[in-house]
Amino acid sequence: MRVRHLASRRELEEHHFPWIVLLGVPLLTLLLAAYLPKLLPASAMVDLPLLIVIFFSLSQRSAIGGTFMGAFVGLLQDTLSNQYIGVNGIAKTLVGFAASSVGLKVDVENAITRALLVFGFSMAQSAMLFVLERVLLGVQGYAGRWLHELLRAGANTLVAIPLFFLLDRLRTDEAGL
Repeated sequence: MRVRHLASRRELEEHHFPWIVLLGVPLLTLLLAAYLPKLLPASAMVDLPLLIVIFFSLSQRSAIGGTFMGAFVGLLQDTLSNQYIGVNGIAKTLVGFAASSVGLKVDVENAITRALLVFGFSMAQSAMLFVLERVLLGVQGYAGRWLHELLRAGANTLVAIPLFFLLDRLRTDEAGL
């Protein structure tokens, strides 16, 4: 009988995904985020790429993986939008790192915990985008509309719960021993 020794909580609860899921899901959400608001303007309230970064970062519990996922998704989102290149990249990189770090310490399988984290990370990204646009880039016309950002964080949270449930079904959870 084979005995498996786990060195940390991260190894015990780390989730694995096929490479096609790790590449295909972010690309699909980036395309949806770029073209869906043109067909359905209300969908612009939801930041699907942010939700994907949060989900994979929380699930994989790897600070390096979360950082790279945030950078990858954020930079590709910048290329498909009219933002300065790097603005979403920086914000989503920081969110990916923070989400993966929180995933090491908190039980992220609970729907209430996930909802609170998504709301918090949505607001944190809004604050980072405000600082990047207003302070670092000096864009004078950029103003933080915080009531709008609260509503946007709420919409992200409402979409994230069923989305995370569906994405949970794509994981394999087989650790490479």
